[in-house]
Amino acid sequence: MRLTDCANTKSLFRIIQSIPSKKAEPFKQWLAQVGYERIQEIEGPEIGQDRIKEYYEVKGYPKEWIDKRLRGIAVRQELTEESGHSACAALSAF
Repeated sequence: MRLTDCANTKSLFRIIQSIPSKKAEPFKQWLAQVGYERIQEIEGPEIGQDRIKEYYEVKGYPKEWIDKRLRGIAVRQELTEESGHSACAALSAF
């Protein structure tokens, strides 16, 4: 029987970070850039929306479709937040 090592995404990123090779350096820099962008999006959600919009434009989606998609995402977030608040209110009533 052959043993196989497995790792999840987080573990793979940690393994890549620990590789002391010049060949791994571009990937490490990419990981750092993606992490930096994610932190910016957390601090300013509009940055994430702009990134998504640019991505869809590059992919060739029509402007109307992009606007509709972004509105749908915003509505879904509002509904999720409202349902979370109402659930908390219902629990605190007990």
